[in-house]
Amino acid sequence: MLEKPKSYDMITDFVTGNEVPNIGAEENRQRVEGFLVETKGYGKEDIEVDADLWFTIGGEEIRSNVDLVVSVQGRRFIVLRCVPGSLVSRQRETLAAARLLDEYQIPFSVVTDGKDAELLDTVTGEVLGRGVECIPSKEEAIERMKEIRPQPFPQERREREKIIFRSYDEMNINVQRKLKRA
Repeated sequence: MLEKPKSYDMITDFVTGNEVPNIGAEENRQRVEGFLVETKGYGKEDIEVDADLWFTIGGEEIRSNVDLVVSVQGRRFIVLRCVPGSLVSRQRETLAAARLLDEYQIPFSVVTDGKDAELLDTVTGEVLGRGVECIPSKEEAIERMKEIRPQPFPQERREREKIIFRSYDEMNINVQRKLKRA
């Protein structure tokens, strides 16, 4: 006997306009998307929703995504991970995503529950600020990008970073991409 898939309440994604299941931290993400556009001055076109992150570990293909990625002037600037609960417990996963998503380390990482946030320097892992107000505005991002030189993640540390990301990512149970596999 085939099991009927569970139905989920659906909400409209602020950035894409697509209907998405309201599971996990989705409401938090919607709050963050609205904050980035309405308060921080980013355009919807500056924000990638569910940016694909794919890599291989020991012949195994890992397919995941990153909640939000903000770009300015054609370059990725911030990776945002929207989480329920403890922010500090998701710092390492977010840093790993920002280090693996592109050819260069995306300069900043943010862990947020939609009400609070931690801004991290992706290269050093240092916490630069706390609270949603510490997230740079688009104007601040444009200024900062003038000073930032893209830094690749050291090749000799890449495999370890992939393992770290995969380990955290496997614990994410209430996420859209896992509904697609079911």
